[in-house]
Amino acid sequence: MSEWFLAVLLGLVEGLTEFIPVSSTGHLIVAGDLLKFTGDKAATFDVFIQLGAILAVVFIYKEKFLGLLSFEKKDGFSGMNGIILLALTTAPALVIGFLVHSYIKTYLFNPTTVALGLGLGGVIMIIAERKLPTAEETTLDQIQRGDALKVGFFQCLAMWPGVSRSGATIIGGMMIGMHRKIASEYSFLAAVPVMCAATIYDLYKSRSFLSLSDVPFFAIGFVVSFISAWFAVRFFLKLISTHTLEAFGWYRIGIAALILAFV
Repeated sequence: MSEWFLAVLLGLVEGLTEFIPVSSTGHLIVAGDLLKFTGDKAATFDVFIQLGAILAVVFIYKEKFLGLLSFEKKDGFSGMNGIILLALTTAPALVIGFLVHSYIKTYLFNPTTVALGLGLGGVIMIIAERKLPTAEETTLDQIQRGDALKVGFFQCLAMWPGVSRSGATIIGGMMIGMHRKIASEYSFLAAVPVMCAATIYDLYKSRSFLSLSDVPFFAIGFVVSFISAWFAVRFFLKLISTHTLEAFGWYRIGIAALILAFV
């Protein structure tokens, strides 16, 4: 398989799975294992192309992010209050991630742990959708600082590959009373600072074995990830307006069973 085709394939996997609750990291680990693309360079590539998916969210929600630069309003998701909300959601992952980063990369990046994360997350997702009361549809401006911090702790669960950052934050948001659609949108917005920080940190740690010859390969994955994520986010927002997340839970359980069978 040519390196360019590999970059396109993995870019598609990342873009299509980053913001739906099925774990893009888990899918990339399994795909890399099947394609024999593993090791330090592969792990760094997987993190880097997440920036392409993140940029798609920035474009889709550009008004929201530009609103963070306006300090006229003192409440809601704008200006300083919006920045504080995102900071509160990001802080737990930054602290815990810094402490356990090496352990996670060494011991948890393998198909078996991914399958466990996918399967258990799928079960929790189905139970949450069936048991949690349907919250009233609200707006992003009604998110409180305490809610933002709680979502931040749920986000830390996604450090286990296969759990899914979006899945953990969406279900976590629903558990603390957010409507599914608002929890999803806040999950997308909160992904930007934490994933940018994780990518910068990972690239810094990987600087010794990356070279200029890797730039085209990384660039292709980045662009493909951006385009596919843009379509995936649009599709997902329309889907959850009329459907629950239960189908994603069953998908996760099915994929987990297949991974464990082949492993």
